[in-house]
Amino acid sequence: MPINVLMPALSPTMEKGNLAKWLKKEGDAVKSGDVLAEIETDKATMEVEAIDEGVLAKIVVPEGTADVPVNDLIAVIAAEGEDPSSVQAASGTNGKAAPEAKSEAKSAAAPAPADQNTTPGGGHMSYERVNEAPEGAQPGGSPQPQGAGGRVFASPLARRIAKQEGVDLAAVEGSGPHGRIIARDVQAAKASGGTKAPAPQAAAEAPKAAAPAPKAASAGGAPAGLSLDQVRGFYAKGSYEEVPLDGMRKTIAKRLTEAMQVAPHFYLTVDCELDALMKLRETLNASAGKDKDGKPAFKLSVNDFVIKAMGLALTRVPAANAVWAEDRVLRFKQAEVGVAVAIDGGLFTPVIRRADEKTLSTISKEMKDFAARARAKKLKPEEYQGGVTSVSNLGMFGIKHFTAVINPPQSSILAVGAGEKRVVVKDGAPAVVQVMTATLSCDHRVLDGALGAELIAAFKGLIENPMGMLV
Repeated sequence: MPINVLMPALSPTMEKGNLAKWLKKEGDAVKSGDVLAEIETDKATMEVEAIDEGVLAKIVVPEGTADVPVNDLIAVIAAEGEDPSSVQAASGTNGKAAPEAKSEAKSAAAPAPADQNTTPGGGHMSYERVNEAPEGAQPGGSPQPQGAGGRVFASPLARRIAKQEGVDLAAVEGSGPHGRIIARDVQAAKASGGTKAPAPQAAAEAPKAAAPAPKAASAGGAPAGLSLDQVRGFYAKGSYEEVPLDGMRKTIAKRLTEAMQVAPHFYLTVDCELDALMKLRETLNASAGKDKDGKPAFKLSVNDFVIKAMGLALTRVPAANAVWAEDRVLRFKQAEVGVAVAIDGGLFTPVIRRADEKTLSTISKEMKDFAARARAKKLKPEEYQGGVTSVSNLGMFGIKHFTAVINPPQSSILAVGAGEKRVVVKDGAPAVVQVMTATLSCDHRVLDGALGAELIAAFKGLIENPMGMLV
């Protein structure tokens, strides 16, 4: 049977992707593991592998197409023994999938159901077998019978939505392949005010909810929720250039807005003396061996010490090495520290796993590799997902002090400023020392004030006594 290739969900936040390049052309033989295409997600450009064998019969979405929704049909593969030309004709034209081949996950704006062989965050395409009847289904698209024990044939996504919305699946007519109940049927049944869904066509043409009116000005007088035309109205025409948002900027805007609305932030600031750390850094860098090209084997930065100190601080304050998970917290045994890397149009936060256990030189090498691949958008999703905390260092820009927004699902983030000479009082006399200001943003659902203070105090102790990071 022909196999539909759908736009894959390559990360949990991906809603659309750009089909950058096809690496196979129509008529090419395809086997499992072959790279079919390059997809640009909201975070990276990834090579996507095939998981079925056959012949690439039809490319529905040409390369260079932007904003292709997840689960949209992008190609059709002819299975072994099938005539690719007949599969092309059966798949239709104009880049549209046949109704039975469309994914109900798209219509529900939800993650792909498990029966589509989707591998979120991985490098595999989503596939859907065409004209493959589910168990017990009747041909011709007639309403499906109930099996033994009153079984109703519905997709996993439809079942989940029905359970959430309190819809009785036994009273819903299916409009999917062979009468199978899909997500839009459940939604139409709920919208009709009863449990009986309207006819499939009516369900597909359910009226859209009216767009909400723009929000009024907030209590402080600042306008909120303004439309594009309203924003334009504040400025003289021709005084600005409109720059469309790419996937990364949309994702950053959405996730960090949610973070500020959902995670109750509070902030703790300390000043850390750097004199001992700078001396140790100089000694360690001078002792680095040479590689075959005569270059130092490593060159430690202050940020490498900051990452290591944050990892050790988490293990020394284990209650802070946790994230929020709705009805519980997840507490970790090792420290995972994300590090913000700025790129054009946004940033990545690759994660140093087991930062508490790794040497400073290992952390330094990993960060150089992560930074280079982040700027080339070649990081894998598993390399920038997860983590308990992150480090955002703007010291190289001369920033003395700032606060950072927590990156969900993490529970904290450390904002690091520049080291600078300051006059302090030591032993009753003025002295000049090098000082760095660090501010910890904490999620109050996980860390109370005292626990956050304990965590940043542990960090400060390690920065000011850096020999503790070597033992």
